[in-house]
Amino acid sequence: MSKSLISLAVTAFILGGCSLIPEYNQPAAPVAAQYPQGPAYSPAQAANVAASEQGWRQFFHDPALQQLIQTSLVNNRDLRVAALNIDAYRAQYRIQRADLFPAVNAEGSGTRQRVPGDLSQTGQAGITSQYSVGLGISAYELDLFGRIRSLSEQALQQYFATEEARRSTQISLVANVATAYLTWQADKELLKLTQDTLGAFEESYRLTSRSNEVGVASALDLAQSRTSVESARVKLSQYQRFVAQDLNNLTLLLGTTLPENLPTGQPLSNDLLTELPPGLPSDLLQRRPDILQAEYNLKAANANIGAARAAFFPSISLTASAGTASGDLSGLFKGGSGTWLFTPKINLPIFNAGSLRASLDYSKIQKDIGVANYEKAIQTAFQEVSDGLASRKTFREQLQAQNDFVQANQDYYRLAERRYRIGIDSNLTFLDAQRSLFSAQQSLISDRLSQLTSEVNLYKALGGGWYERTPAGQKQPTSGDVPSTRLF
Repeated sequence: MSKSLISLAVTAFILGGCSLIPEYNQPAAPVAAQYPQGPAYSPAQAANVAASEQGWRQFFHDPALQQLIQTSLVNNRDLRVAALNIDAYRAQYRIQRADLFPAVNAEGSGTRQRVPGDLSQTGQAGITSQYSVGLGISAYELDLFGRIRSLSEQALQQYFATEEARRSTQISLVANVATAYLTWQADKELLKLTQDTLGAFEESYRLTSRSNEVGVASALDLAQSRTSVESARVKLSQYQRFVAQDLNNLTLLLGTTLPENLPTGQPLSNDLLTELPPGLPSDLLQRRPDILQAEYNLKAANANIGAARAAFFPSISLTASAGTASGDLSGLFKGGSGTWLFTPKINLPIFNAGSLRASLDYSKIQKDIGVANYEKAIQTAFQEVSDGLASRKTFREQLQAQNDFVQANQDYYRLAERRYRIGIDSNLTFLDAQRSLFSAQQSLISDRLSQLTSEVNLYKALGGGWYERTPAGQKQPTSGDVPSTRLF
């Protein structure tokens, strides 16, 4: 038995390196080598630090937002599930890889049986005993054509894909928390603006009402003034609702309530974000986790083709055991009680109604799907970055124009108020100036929010949000749970 086992082990070692996995070639990126250029885009700039390596504490300047992001990385449930998925796929890989090695079991058994006389060879009833102890290998498959290795490689690539999925989840979480916080701050500023404007409208309404009582202002002036008050009250209720809903959304993303020691948020007009150069589209292939995840899934599908191919060839499995057996418990370890069993088994596919061919075709189709998903991930990333770059310049110009528009409306409001107070213009002109100024100020806050949100989305599109800090020459992962690459 020992010589047979040794020869089979040598054969398995020689042939174990055989693999039917197709050679993997990374698909060409289906996008241009440069981001779009034109009137909507700023000139390209060299990137000293890639956006994906820019720590979110350096990118976001608001201390309150930094604390909220830190809280979400500890408590968010989606991120927690993503981390647990990594552990689950790591365990699946370890299970699959274990099939490469024989499972050795220790076994011990004892049997006592009464045999009736009519069934006994001696014709007399009696009691028989049998005891055995040994080591056994059960149905160990020799991986001659790499089927098990292909499945193990597939599980490994799927595990790597879940690590990238976890990174993608964190990057999205950082961006979502930032967007939710900025929206909350914007709606609070809009609520404060509405409260101040409502106070001004109510004061104007009181003055118009007094003028109407003494016959200076007409009923039309009074009605017009009242419409401004009621319109502002509608906006007040609307922004109160928005602020409450924004806080609920932020709480869900955090996975807990807001920290008690949360610093006061900075105004939207402050310098809240760091502007980052985009680099080159090719950088996305190495830095965006969703692209890396799609490529790992593609590699997993490629490895599965090897397993499907190996299924066409014979498979050899071994069952063996060695030990000692005796009719008496005291005689288990006496000389001459040794026993062994060796059962090799070969399985050669002959007819399966096309099942194996269909399995191979299916695995090839799955690879083609993986290629399409990988290319789509690249195209989506390219489009998101291009949109962000277009938004950067145009929002900057739009915001400057809106600032000028607010300034013009403030001048209009001051002139209209002065002329109304001294009786040159009617109340209608003054009310129009109030409404125009209120509308322009609302648009300014909304435009600033849109600008900040687009910069956050660009940071996310470039793969930023994984690192907490980026010291010079050193990358440090965030203080959240970083997935381990240890498989055993």
